[in-house]
Amino acid sequence: MLEASGLMVFYENMLALNNISVQCGDNQIVGVFGANSAGKSTLMYTLSGIMEDIRKKEQMAGGERITVLGQVRYRGEDITELKPSLRAKRGIILCPERRRIFPESTVMENLRIGGYLAKPAQAKDTLDYVFQLFPALEKLKKRIGGFLSGGEQQMLAIGRALMAQPKLLLLDEPLMGLSPLIQAVLVKAIRVIGKEKGIAIIVTEQYARPVLPIVDYAFILENGAAVMEGTREELLDNPDIRSAYFGI
Repeated sequence: MLEASGLMVFYENMLALNNISVQCGDNQIVGVFGANSAGKSTLMYTLSGIMEDIRKKEQMAGGERITVLGQVRYRGEDITELKPSLRAKRGIILCPERRRIFPESTVMENLRIGGYLAKPAQAKDTLDYVFQLFPALEKLKKRIGGFLSGGEQQMLAIGRALMAQPKLLLLDEPLMGLSPLIQAVLVKAIRVIGKEKGIAIIVTEQYARPVLPIVDYAFILENGAAVMEGTREELLDNPDIRSAYFGI
């Protein structure tokens, strides 16, 4: 489905991504794990096309010079220079780090905004599915987004992303700052989304342990470079990786 090769991103003279290659096939859940500043969000921005948008805006404003090298292919098509809006129309949808919901809009308004790419029937079916997946949101339809808890906001962020009809869902640190109980709810939901909807998923996290049981394949990033990759079983067999990233 998606194959990125030789990705390099420079912020002025700082190297944020160093020759990274990642792949995600149909119906796969792929994990990308690494500490803060390892390059996880930069990778997600690059795959979603948002990095290209940021680069052009910085260039027009005379700000920080951003250089992006490498290639991103999606279903055999080279989308390296494709705008993020056109990637979204092809089904590549990013659920960003720190939720980024619309805090002054209600839960329903946030979800409807997410469904702007969907046909009316699709939007209705997906809305029903979101409320089935996250029953708490159905009870909070009229609640202003800014008054939701962190866990509720993350549910809303994922629900809004689903409303955009993703074929490849990019989840950037969806468990950040949440309790173990809410993390377990979200991990279960991610697994269900992949299984029931057949949506390919790439999920990044600083701590791999909660997500590891549901991934098919994973990459470990350090200082912008991929230092290891493999199936969950292969990574768990490495004692250094288990200690540093899985807490076991």
